Amino acid sequence: MNVSRSGPGLALAAAALFGLSAPAAKRLAGTVDPWLLAGLLYLGSGIGLGLYRLAQRLIGHVGSDAPLRRQDLPWLGGAIAAGGIIGPVLLMYGLAAGTAVQSSLLLNLEGVFTALLAWSFFRESFDARIAIGMASIAGGAAVLSWKPAESLALDGSVLLVTGACLAWAIDNNLTRRVSGGDPLQITALKGLVAGSINVLLATVQQVPWPASATILGAGVVGFLGYGTSLVLFVLALRLLGTARTGAYFSTAPFVGAIASALALHEPLTWQTFLAGALMGAGVWLHLTERHDHEHDHEALEHSHAHAHDEHHQHVHDSGTPSGEPHSHLHVHGPLRHRHPHFPDLHHRHPH
Repeated sequence: MNVSRSGPGLALAAAALFGLSAPAAKRLAGTVDPWLLAGLLYLGSGIGLGLYRLAQRLIGHVGSDAPLRRQDLPWLGGAIAAGGIIGPVLLMYGLAAGTAVQSSLLLNLEGVFTALLAWSFFRESFDARIAIGMASIAGGAAVLSWKPAESLALDGSVLLVTGACLAWAIDNNLTRRVSGGDPLQITALKGLVAGSINVLLATVQQVPWPASATILGAGVVGFLGYGTSLVLFVLALRLLGTARTGAYFSTAPFVGAIASALALHEPLTWQTFLAGALMGAGVWLHLTERHDHEHDHEALEHSHAHAHDEHHQHVHDSGTPSGEPHSHLHVHGPLRHRHPHFPDLHHRHPH
């Protein structure tokens, strides 16, 4: 697999679907309680992907991805709490209080927070180019969120969307730890668990339920903008690592802002254009990074979908799935070589 093409392509496709979900969710936010809407979006994601997975099994299609293991569950549980329960609720309240254009562009902060956490806590490789790019994105977010008429005051909707971005950044870094597993299984579980919890919490608060057509619309938006997008995002995490995938995903707000302006007739102010220029420069710095040096691979045992490339030269036991790609528990021996690479499943070495 050519990581230089497939990884960014998956991340950009995920970004486009998620970016389009912001104006769609904004339309729904005016008719549904934000907490209930957050639950319906994720429940739609989980149900849709669950039905798709069931259909695959019924027609006899067996995927090559490795199932989740017991040791993956704490990481997935943390990701569900941060990104499936807390993040969507904050975003829906932020969308209800602000404009879709503003909220869409502010979602760039997810990439910044994701990269900072990946470097600070998970020791993913990081360099000056990435740091400058993040600073440019953060500067664009500051321009967008500041209210000139109010001295030293930030819009409350901005703080809500920023909190959602931080929650999703935590989610991204935790999901990276299980990205070798089946992305359909990961995403369906996240949608079903997080969606059910938020719908239950909204019901306990006795919020009014919307019409059936609105519930169906939220489910469709959730399936495409959250479920399908997250499946692609997990695949990109596997190939690119957390910070780089977050950088590519930072294109989502530009898609959302343009769609919001066209579909919802929201104004594009000078702040929007200046913020877009700063964020665009930051994303470009991330996308044009090249990482190439001699590195060591330590001995490693894990399970994930793979083909027999230069990193997978191992002997098969009896009963190993035939064909490629396939997944099974396998061992990587020590290896030293040089080639362009990203912090994927096999390149999480110190620098």
